[in-house]
Amino acid sequence: MSTNARALCMIPGPVEMSDAVLAANSTPATAHTDPVFAEAFGQVLEGLRTVVGTKDGQPFVIAGSGTLGWDQAAANLIEEGEAVLVLSNGYFGEGLADCMETYGAQVTRLRAEPGQRQALAEVAQALRAKTYKAVTVSQVDTSTGVLADVKGVCEVVREQSPATLVIVDGVCATAAERLYFDAWGVDVVITASQKALGSPPGVSVVVASQRALRVVETRKTRVAAYYASWARWLPVMRAYEARAPKYFATPCVQAIFALHTSLRDILADGMEAVFDAHERTAAKVRAAVDSWGLKTVAAEPALCSNAMTAIWLPEGVQAADLLPKLKARGVVAAGGILAGLAHRYFRLGHMGISATRDNGNVDKTLAAAAAALEECGLVLKPTGRSSPPRL
Repeated sequence: MSTNARALCMIPGPVEMSDAVLAANSTPATAHTDPVFAEAFGQVLEGLRTVVGTKDGQPFVIAGSGTLGWDQAAANLIEEGEAVLVLSNGYFGEGLADCMETYGAQVTRLRAEPGQRQALAEVAQALRAKTYKAVTVSQVDTSTGVLADVKGVCEVVREQSPATLVIVDGVCATAAERLYFDAWGVDVVITASQKALGSPPGVSVVVASQRALRVVETRKTRVAAYYASWARWLPVMRAYEARAPKYFATPCVQAIFALHTSLRDILADGMEAVFDAHERTAAKVRAAVDSWGLKTVAAEPALCSNAMTAIWLPEGVQAADLLPKLKARGVVAAGGILAGLAHRYFRLGHMGISATRDNGNVDKTLAAAAAALEECGLVLKPTGRSSPPRL
């Protein structure tokens, strides 16, 4: 690769972006009261409802990362001492549990082994044993690439504990994995701009059900946050949707312009076509992994995310060996982040335009990964099947 060439960013977010999105992110300084910005912001709020499948869910689009969405959900919905059941499938499930505890929740962690997810029977048993204010689940835990059964979790919650809120961390899932907010009975989806929504980092996106908003209205104690308080942001969101700017804190104008551009393209395709494209792309990645003789961290195909793939490395090869060789071939991938296992696997993102556009990003990535693995000692046979690595 030429030293002047830009490496593809194929980590599980931030992702590659279209030229139109990059241009929108580079617009001149614009007042947050400008009618052009108000129109764009209003369309973003409306478009996000379509992305997650809700008619009346309330989007909150605020400058920050996906982690700010955790704070929003915890600060607004959970009061001191209330019980929360966290379904943890990895690093980010544990992080969400920590966030809930920060706001006073009494957290029960229902953990899965690396590469697995909780059986629905386990979730049902936990709900029968105790009353929970909320259940949280990461639709895709970015540390493992494991896809949660959000629909199944919602069904179990509605059957066992209908008053319990369902909070979905969709940071590495929204706009890549199927989610039907109203039909499934989701109360909160948390996501961010830099993954399958296909725009730069910097925008925290949350969609809350009307039921969740009523919970905030009837709390017994004040929300223990200032910036993350929905009471402060709700009038702002409603005003921008009416194309009448209202101030609480300065919005991230250029980042919202970029998100507006990306959402326009996503919605032009239609969500079902977008989901289908991610499924096809993920299948291609898994077929390549299989051809290398390697295994995904997700223990079986039904557990594999369509947004990203975490891949166990061959014996004797560590992430620190592979990643520089990949970058030398023009692809930036990510190492693992599970404690004690991080060196044993690597992660590829394949969401956003890398899944929905015929730009060659995924093919280039897979070719580079195969070559880098060979350089690390993995023997790829002509058939595509691999023998064990040379040690």
